[in-house]
Amino acid sequence: MKIDAAREVRTTCPYCGVGCGVLAKVAANGEVTVRGDPDHPANFGRLCSKGSALAETIDLDGRLLHPEIHGRRTDWDEALDLVASTFSRTIAEHGPDAVAFYVSGQLLTEDYYVANKLMKGFIGSANIDTNSRLCMASSVAGHRRAFGSDTVPGCYDDLELADLIVLVGSNLAWCHPVLYQRIAAAREKRPDMKVVLVDPRRTMTSDIADMHLAIAPDGDVALFTGLLAYLGQHNALDRTYITAHTTGFGQALFAASALDLAGIAAATGLGEDELVSFYSLFAATAKTVTVYSQGVNQSSSGTDKVNAIINCHLATGRVGKPGAGPFSVTGQPNAMGGREVGGLANMLAAHMEIENPEHRDRVQRFWSAPTVAEKPGLKAVEMFRAVADGRIKALWIMATNPVDSMPDADAVEAAIKACPFVVVSDVLAKTDTVRHAHVRLPAAAWGEKDGSVTNSERRISRQRAFLATPGEARADWWIIAEVAKRMGFAEAFSHASPADIFAEHAALSAFENDGARDFDIGAYGGVDAETYDALAPFQWPALSPGTPLWPAEGEMAGRPEGGAWRRPEVKSSRFFANGSFYTPDGRAKFIAIRPTAQTRASPEYPLVLNTGRVRDHWHTMTRTGKSPRLSQHLAEPFAEIHPADAQHFGIGDADIVRVSTEHGEVLVRALVTARQRRGSVFVPMHWTDQFSARARIDALVAPVTDAISGQPASKNVAARVERFAAAAFGFAVLAERPASIDADYWSLARCAAGWRLELALEADRDWPDFAASLFGADAPGETLAYHDVAGGHYRFARFAGSRLTGALYLAPSPVAVSRGWAVEQLSADHADRRGRLAIVAGRPGGNSVDRGAVVCSCFGVGANQIAEAVRGGCVSVEAIGATLHAGTNCGSCRAEIRTIIEARRLHAAE
Repeated sequence: MKIDAAREVRTTCPYCGVGCGVLAKVAANGEVTVRGDPDHPANFGRLCSKGSALAETIDLDGRLLHPEIHGRRTDWDEALDLVASTFSRTIAEHGPDAVAFYVSGQLLTEDYYVANKLMKGFIGSANIDTNSRLCMASSVAGHRRAFGSDTVPGCYDDLELADLIVLVGSNLAWCHPVLYQRIAAAREKRPDMKVVLVDPRRTMTSDIADMHLAIAPDGDVALFTGLLAYLGQHNALDRTYITAHTTGFGQALFAASALDLAGIAAATGLGEDELVSFYSLFAATAKTVTVYSQGVNQSSSGTDKVNAIINCHLATGRVGKPGAGPFSVTGQPNAMGGREVGGLANMLAAHMEIENPEHRDRVQRFWSAPTVAEKPGLKAVEMFRAVADGRIKALWIMATNPVDSMPDADAVEAAIKACPFVVVSDVLAKTDTVRHAHVRLPAAAWGEKDGSVTNSERRISRQRAFLATPGEARADWWIIAEVAKRMGFAEAFSHASPADIFAEHAALSAFENDGARDFDIGAYGGVDAETYDALAPFQWPALSPGTPLWPAEGEMAGRPEGGAWRRPEVKSSRFFANGSFYTPDGRAKFIAIRPTAQTRASPEYPLVLNTGRVRDHWHTMTRTGKSPRLSQHLAEPFAEIHPADAQHFGIGDADIVRVSTEHGEVLVRALVTARQRRGSVFVPMHWTDQFSARARIDALVAPVTDAISGQPASKNVAARVERFAAAAFGFAVLAERPASIDADYWSLARCAAGWRLELALEADRDWPDFAASLFGADAPGETLAYHDVAGGHYRFARFAGSRLTGALYLAPSPVAVSRGWAVEQLSADHADRRGRLAIVAGRPGGNSVDRGAVVCSCFGVGANQIAEAVRGGCVSVEAIGATLHAGTNCGSCRAEIRTIIEARRLHAAE
């Protein structure tokens, strides 16, 4: 498409489920800048560090720009014909369940809709699942058990209206920073607001917490069943609400009372006084929102955790009211949109149920489909097992990287490698998954895509293109539709644009609905291209004119309170305010859950491995890995370990450690910190073979899933940690990415003018040859070197003219070089030959400034700058912000800034 090069376009951020509005401006020279959209109701102009750096991630470096078959460039016709014919032949020979789609929350709703329609309605199998299975399937299952539908009751406004916010397994400060900032701003206005953090780690979110409950892994069921029992024992129930609007309370309360307070303390790892403080605070605070995320969902008991939380809200009547309710926040930008179109293997489009014959018939008639899948398909873990054992013979992976993100990732990789036919649609030419594809299809990236996404509060926003699609890349919906046409389904997949698909999706949501289903955006069933292009963010439901707000007499439904919420222009709505739900009898269901704890540690694997995200990176770094700014805060994979555990296992800070489980091992940097719970170790999930030697942490995670939701348990894995006996450690800055890195441990990250590289080696090498291999043995230039053979210290610096092209520092212990300063030397002019000695020395000269490790990614402010400002009299986060701007954009670094301030105060007091 032709893009006007001088305009500002309203679009939506492609990262987490907050769904922030973004203004992308393309200057006349093609330069792109981004800022938060002040009019978007999710973020009101705020952006996190990742969103602020989006313009750094849209280059064409590494892009897949042409279709390929077995690594050979081809054209679209040949590639699409091969995909269609192979899938058709496989179905004809082995049946529809012999093929599968594995899709992604990175897809737009229109992409998701077309993929789901093709698989479930025309191929006739439900073997389409999504990486969203890994982040929110347990929430879906819990909602359906309690409410009769996958309905998130509340909205972001509730976070600012609540008097108590309970954050469970949710590091909002790093994973949903804009929501964190909304809460922090509300708390500043209302200091009486309380925040409780329930998390094994003392994450940066604890900065705003009045109470941190360092719960044992998977202790959440016990915590919230104990809360329900406490509410019953202390007459803190809303019995009128329970009687009028719920069923199953007696059984749930009886099950929850199986353990006394001492038993709950043992199961949660918390003190009885901590439990009583939390329970009494919850009981006394009517306006309570419980926000939960992956720490709840990614568990073998995830669905029970969700229902244990919902039970407490139902018992107190705190559902669907301003400032009150359970609130699931999703990890991906369109996890919710995928749910709406039936992207999960056990769902149908428009929140209909694949097990329900009436729903199947309705969808089949609407689509004019030859069939509709009659049973749930294989969930993600099951799907890749079926690929491994040969049941699935043709697999299409779209916009995701399961070789890195699935549990038991090595087995997943082996399954994909052995599969007879693998298609991958992706943006990048090299990912750990793309390398195994027989057919590679170039997809449009953020900035080129056009469609819609739905955020965690059910708000649908447009993603709009502001860049021309490069090479032969195409929209995902177009690719899927073209394959469908070649499979013989041309009439059903004749969509000309995303607007056509959205209109069909909206019309299906209203088809034979009449208030019986929660998801209804029928107001947009007839949307045309012009209206779609101008579509403002809106929250569902958005009903068609004439649709009754309430169902027929005698039926019940969870319609939002107030007729005004029928109109899409109204900003916020809450479900269940009237106390009616989408169950057959219109009552919410309490789920009887017995308190349990599930610690998986053993004598052989005495620690519990927890995986998750860091502040500035996203998933498997296919986008954030392009940004120098985002790669400087935490530039290598690490393992957080408590000081007592580190001492016990003989591990020092910055050592390289081997983390292992029954499924594999990784090598990562040790980060010894009291913020980690003793007995646990945390390793982030982002690093892949593209950025590190051996750090694919999901290769260590067992394929254990929740029995109801099928969501993998990524937060509680038995593990051990041991020191890696390195003979040498290294750090390098390089103008060019090295062709290969011959080291036991390495981690590579973008920096402003090249790359930074961390190294560890089990044995000494011929260091001049090793340096040459990194710098480029045939690259021209002059090399300066320093050798301390006795001490084991070696330093090399390569210059081409006045530019530094590489510097390497080696030592027998972790290298003490100012990383930030060394990185900056790649951009500096080094015409003064005497000044080059500072590069070899590895420390700034007298006139140089060492910013220190980057703390604020938004403004590139380092720890040394902050410490210097503290010495100069800045003794608050606000004062640091006024002086250095640090912490004044997304605010994700505010907790770290406060830590530096407090450390300087303690140092001054000594």
